[in-house]
Amino acid sequence: MLHVKFFASVRERLGVGEMDWDFPSDGCTVGDLLQQLEAHFGQDLAGGHLLAARNHVHVPFSEPLRDGDEVAFFPPVTGG
Repeated sequence: MLHVKFFASVRERLGVGEMDWDFPSDGCTVGDLLQQLEAHFGQDLAGGHLLAARNHVHVPFSEPLRDGDEVAFFPPVTGG
């Protein structure tokens, strides 16, 4: 089981802030999870501008997942 969190515009678009996801995490990556979530919600979540964190650490989409991980998806943050 993975715990998935969505932040900012991703959360607004989906209408959900977090959820548990039964996902066969052995050998699967953050990118694999994203593809399954996109299929589940029926929409493109990345839009070419999405970041991810695994257990509170920014990671690439090639990052492998393990049972019990927390994965967060969020848009890049800008400021000035």
